[in-house]
Amino acid sequence: MSYAIGIDLGGTNIKAVAVNEDGDVLARTSAPTHGDGVADEDGAAVARNVARQLAALETEVGRTAAAVGLAAPGLVARDGRSMASISGHLESVEGLVWAEYLGGRAPALLNDAHAALVGEVWRGAAAGARDAVLLTLGTGVGGAVLAEGRLLRGHLGRAGHLGHMCLDVDGARDSLGIPGTLEEAVGNRTLPERSAGRFRSTAELVAAYLAGDAEAARVWLRSVFQLACAVTNIINAFDPEVFIIGGGVARAGRALFDPLAEYLDGMEWRPQGHRVRVVPAALGDAAGALGAARNAEQSSSGSSNQQ
Repeated sequence: MSYAIGIDLGGTNIKAVAVNEDGDVLARTSAPTHGDGVADEDGAAVARNVARQLAALETEVGRTAAAVGLAAPGLVARDGRSMASISGHLESVEGLVWAEYLGGRAPALLNDAHAALVGEVWRGAAAGARDAVLLTLGTGVGGAVLAEGRLLRGHLGRAGHLGHMCLDVDGARDSLGIPGTLEEAVGNRTLPERSAGRFRSTAELVAAYLAGDAEAARVWLRSVFQLACAVTNIINAFDPEVFIIGGGVARAGRALFDPLAEYLDGMEWRPQGHRVRVVPAALGDAAGALGAARNAEQSSSGSSNQQ
């Protein structure tokens, strides 16, 4: 049976899986993105680290993969050979032609949030869905949209960057210059500012909230309310059957999903009483690699838009 390899290139780690056509994991590997003394600015060395993970998986499986996919934060170039725009600790791989480092094999490239949604629809929380949305809540906020069975990529690949949705026209501007965004409202990066320097991580904030701290409750529930506003906007825009929330912030569990459900009860438009299922992501750190493998498999069969 043929198999595909999916590689999720993150700013900290490279996660890769070998999966068969049914989505069963045959082998997996993980390694530091900048391991062995690789500097942030050395994109070629990062690419060689990726190549080593690819080779390790093929050695473990015992045969060559039929397709290879790679997911990374940023926008895929129109020719599909490189990431045209990428930020953070991976700026050095922007424009890098991956086939030159993978023995001439051109991987199917995909934005990492897009890949995570593909994975969740294939084997995770939205298995079998044709209309789904994913939000990843972490340091920032990423997202992706599946509509009528097709991943929305958009003209330049920007589709699904839902964290930059404006919720407050008078709010502070985010990294793109957009005022009052969802990312500013719930991302870990702005938590110290939102909590007047008291909390450094969502885990700390949620622990204080669960312990009955009134100020922690105010900060946390304000963030969840703003998230509910964004979820409602997104539901009205894309009409999903399932709405997945993942990322580090989602590890808050019921402390997040219970108040979120209460807020949605008061603002979600529910024709004929239909409510959208809002669920936690199921695949964790494996979602991006699985989605990259699925995208590679479908790209090689000529059905890359259909998930």
